[in-house]
Amino acid sequence: MAIHEKSLIRPENLSTHENLVIDGIDVSGHWSTFIKTRVIKDYNEQMEEEISALPGAENIHRCWQCGSCTNSCTVNALNPDFNPRYWIYLIRTGMEEELLRDKDIIWQCVSCNKCVNACPREVNPEGVMKATAHWLELKGHTPERPSTAFDDIFTDQIIKRGRIEESRTIKRFFQRTGQSLMQDWLIQMVKQLVSKLPITLLIHMGLEQLRAPRTKNWAAAGDAISEYVAEKKRDHERALGLDGLIEMAKAEVKPSAHMAAE
Repeated sequence: MAIHEKSLIRPENLSTHENLVIDGIDVSGHWSTFIKTRVIKDYNEQMEEEISALPGAENIHRCWQCGSCTNSCTVNALNPDFNPRYWIYLIRTGMEEELLRDKDIIWQCVSCNKCVNACPREVNPEGVMKATAHWLELKGHTPERPSTAFDDIFTDQIIKRGRIEESRTIKRFFQRTGQSLMQDWLIQMVKQLVSKLPITLLIHMGLEQLRAPRTKNWAAAGDAISEYVAEKKRDHERALGLDGLIEMAKAEVKPSAHMAAE
């Protein structure tokens, strides 16, 4: 899985002497450009296993580094630093330190799925990018993205209610991401709804906000989905080695037997 792209040599790894003469020959500027030696010692041999345990990255082991994903990538056409093929290479070789250098752009995948259609090995590069972005959040390398917050809120409503209330979803999303509800576009949308929708429908929508209705006979289905989600979450935490840390955190806040007796 050799790396050949010239673009992967980062500017900070290049050294150029403005004034350099060797054996009487002026090799200043471009002619004296050297690639600095770098020693990567922070390997994570479990990184491929950790990321492949997350939804979307199950087939990362199939990648044979043909580059079809990067070549077809919508984001790469605008930003050459966005390189799915290279990141898959880093994941499979455990080069976590190198991967973290791009942690702020990996999440920029727009899910156009061009890479999915181009991949001859059904690796699902789009899924790998989303799984990697999620892995970065779970490991604490990046803060929670707004898209993750929205996914959690949306899923929570489905599990608990069996339906989606758009206004409730927007309200909870803004609260979780620290945004004001007084958004210009939102105010304009509400004005349009009030002016165009029948009064009876507006009253019905208002009552649903107060009652938070649930799909009929949804309790059993919601419990089953909730149990499945919790099971998958435990699997992911175990794969990422987070289960032990979580148990330690619980033990720290749990009162001791002596304290409980008092």
